[in-house]
Amino acid sequence: MSVGADISLTEVLKKYFGFTSFKGNQELIIRNVLAGKDTFVLMPTGGGKSLCYQLPSILMEGTGIVISPLIALMKNQVDAMRSFSEEDGVAHFLNSSLTKSAITQVKNDVLKGNTKLLYVAPESLTKEENINFLKQVKISFYAIDEAHCISEWGHDFRPEYRRIRPIINQIGEAPLIALTATATPKVQHDIQKNLSMLEANVFKSSFRRHNLYYELRPKKNVSKEIIKYIKSNHGKSGIIYCLSRKKVEELAETLKVNGIKALPYHAGMDSSTRTINQDKFLMEDADVIVATIAFGMGIDKPDVRFVIHHDIPKSLEGYYQETGRAGRDGGEGRCIAFYSYKDIQKLEKFMQGKPIAEQEIGKQLLLETVSYAESSVCRPKQLLSYFGEEMKENCNNCDNCLHPKNLFEGKEYVIKALETILAVNEKFKADHIANILAGVKSPMIKSYKHHHLELFGQGKEKDIKFWGAVLRQALIARFIKKDIENYGLLQLESKGRKFLQNPHSFMLVEDHDYSGTDDEDEAMTPSMRSGAADEELLSILKDLRKKISKEKNLPPFIIFQDPSLDDMAIQYPVNIEELQNISGVGAGKANRYGKEFVELIKKYVEEKEIIRPQDMVVKSVVNKSGMKVYIIQSIDRKIGLNDIADAKNLGMSELLDEVEAIVNSGTKLNIDYYINQVIDEDHQQEIFDYFREEAETESVEAALEELGEDEYTEEDIRLMRIKFISEMGN
Repeated sequence: MSVGADISLTEVLKKYFGFTSFKGNQELIIRNVLAGKDTFVLMPTGGGKSLCYQLPSILMEGTGIVISPLIALMKNQVDAMRSFSEEDGVAHFLNSSLTKSAITQVKNDVLKGNTKLLYVAPESLTKEENINFLKQVKISFYAIDEAHCISEWGHDFRPEYRRIRPIINQIGEAPLIALTATATPKVQHDIQKNLSMLEANVFKSSFRRHNLYYELRPKKNVSKEIIKYIKSNHGKSGIIYCLSRKKVEELAETLKVNGIKALPYHAGMDSSTRTINQDKFLMEDADVIVATIAFGMGIDKPDVRFVIHHDIPKSLEGYYQETGRAGRDGGEGRCIAFYSYKDIQKLEKFMQGKPIAEQEIGKQLLLETVSYAESSVCRPKQLLSYFGEEMKENCNNCDNCLHPKNLFEGKEYVIKALETILAVNEKFKADHIANILAGVKSPMIKSYKHHHLELFGQGKEKDIKFWGAVLRQALIARFIKKDIENYGLLQLESKGRKFLQNPHSFMLVEDHDYSGTDDEDEAMTPSMRSGAADEELLSILKDLRKKISKEKNLPPFIIFQDPSLDDMAIQYPVNIEELQNISGVGAGKANRYGKEFVELIKKYVEEKEIIRPQDMVVKSVVNKSGMKVYIIQSIDRKIGLNDIADAKNLGMSELLDEVEAIVNSGTKLNIDYYINQVIDEDHQQEIFDYFREEAETESVEAALEELGEDEYTEEDIRLMRIKFISEMGN
């Protein structure tokens, strides 16, 4: 049926859906569908895609078939459509969740002509019995929702979606409507080609959402940061996305014990629990849903005020669609993502074992995500550019616009990095290249004699983290690639070789180095916490530490390290239990040295009438750190540190970070069995005496300078410092 000027679509809109006007391209799209033409709709989340096929279905003869990927989505959409009508039969879904009698009821309603919209999963569409049934039905149109699932370049590729066109040909021709919230030009072409609708009229809405604020934060102490944020936005609805089901369960439980109404949602839960949790969120019995990406496709909750990504997503399409669930009513919508390059490395590992073509696509999508995270450009400008839309002005509503980062000339640094990769014949990973440039004599460097290279230490004015950031930005710029099939070895791309032949200006981003981030609570440093340390209290705490260190004849850093004192001067712990929430303080250290510190802080808080930031003190569910338990048990069994590192897929430096965190927070570990194998007795004594008698701080660099870099490695110093702190302090 075609609707001309004599029939007011606005009247139909008001009568059935209660709206007085259309949004954006909706009316143009609906007229195109009613005219029986193929239609491609690219409209951001919250733009009103569903109405583009719901309204035509009411006016057209027959039943509209909506092919949709999620059962939860179908239920939500069917409920919405039924709310616009007096007849329940106006909309149905056909999927594996229905009983035989329910399927019979659905088919009867459809054959009688009562049903205007029938939602079908692509898997159900392929069943012979359903194909035969649909051949008997007068079909008004086919709507392919979440059409990006068709493309391998989309963020949610589903192979069964590529079978839709042949099945439609079997059932019978009718106009097509393909709808998606996220598609790059490449994905859009892929969708249209696969559905044989290259001649379709295309309706593209702008991807710009003015009400959304975008921010990336370093991935440090994420649970505390999230709890602090939610508590300062009490009663607001939000979604938190995690990559793993395990993290979803853990975080939901942590939020609950901290007084937040949160529920988990992931594909591993039984469907009834998922449905109950989803409904509780929609009905506002829960404020927060912690979910994998399985949650939210098509869920029409207009007042989601924040979307937090605990882990960075696999692609910008996925990220944009998930953040699009915030502020669909045009009100406040804050999109905060926590970023660590370690997450990218984990995602790369997950891709191993997949077909090479799929790995290549996955790698390129990941590079786009890294580029977005580490870039200092206006975030909406980057996102719109990715989707083929140009945005001329900055948004002035994202972290990069509100807190601009400095750029600096990086040409010489990139040249050094590329030359070093070539000097070792493109056979080594990023951390090895960074060690060569920074002049760090790690065991690997020594075993390959790379400390004798002419390039060794050419960039020693900068540290390993800096060189890691240079290499990552060279990866993003496509100067180098990482060979995932071959342990992640770095190799030059043709673009990198051209750069070496003809170097040009290459700007690097300052202060956007996320290496060293970690989502463990213990990894958080006071500088990352909100608020600055109370300088007066900090000075008093340092005096107390000095007094105790003299009494016990121990260096001050053995009592509490500087970051721990800084943290005390931010959080004001007034009892031993609260002291254990301080960075670098475990139960052992709190009980051994804490009494005088908490008494002093309590007196100070009372005298100064200080209101303490209690929201920073986060209750833990249980100590879930399996890594730490594994390390402690393995050391007790005298397993070599290199074997422990291999078992947990860590570098030796990363393992020592974990061991240091354990002993710094007060747990005693005996690693003599390993030290005796790798450091001779005289050297052990010399380092131990240095820390006991000369060291003013725990600095490894200061120890190397005093003891001699030719004589000792950074690893030697770190091992002996662990032994010293464990024996003398714990």
